[in-house]
Amino acid sequence: MGSNKLFHLIMNFIPMLFLILLCFLSKSNASRAEFVTCGTVLKIMNTDLRLRLHSHDVKYGSGSGQQSVTAVDVSDDHNSHWLVRPAMGETCKRGEPIKCNTNIRLQHVSTKRNLHSHYFSSPLSGNQEVSCYGDDSGEGDSGDNWTVVCNNDYWRRDTPIKLRHIDTAAFLAGSGRTFGRPISGQGEIVGVTSQYGAYTDWQAKEGLFVHPSDALPHQGAIHTEL
Repeated sequence: MGSNKLFHLIMNFIPMLFLILLCFLSKSNASRAEFVTCGTVLKIMNTDLRLRLHSHDVKYGSGSGQQSVTAVDVSDDHNSHWLVRPAMGETCKRGEPIKCNTNIRLQHVSTKRNLHSHYFSSPLSGNQEVSCYGDDSGEGDSGDNWTVVCNNDYWRRDTPIKLRHIDTAAFLAGSGRTFGRPISGQGEIVGVTSQYGAYTDWQAKEGLFVHPSDALPHQGAIHTEL
């Protein structure tokens, strides 16, 4: 085969190689985006109530007096962002998919405090109170640890999970009740004794999903609308 014919053959084949590579990368990214990973920042929605887990620098007026945790029906509130961290005393690699039955902490991004529970009564329904707790660097105590309960191998973005509080064995839930002032219309978040009770299913929604090949959380990470 002459050198000119070989050159033209190669040049004609390059676009096809490029399309194959693009297809491969697209499938690879889609696969990587299937899971919630260590270091991910995300919003979590209660699938029954259609409300997103939320917090803010407003303390409960009763119970523990700690930072309140509520649920909101808007998708664009920055106070609904949570960082997935390893449980206290444990480690995980940034970008590593979270396996079912893994212990984690959820750190509220705006205030640096962790999703927390304990044996105080919730203000509206009298269930177990859920709050945010910890110092300015995000360090609290064992009451910040939760287990990801799911039926797959990993915490999938498209499948609901449950969150079980390790210290008390309560499941994160909405109560279906709403607050008045100063957080009017926001839903009460509680711990309940049974995973089969109402409002205990949660699903990953908007977020920045970090993966091992990403140099930094904001560089090349797969994300949906925050």
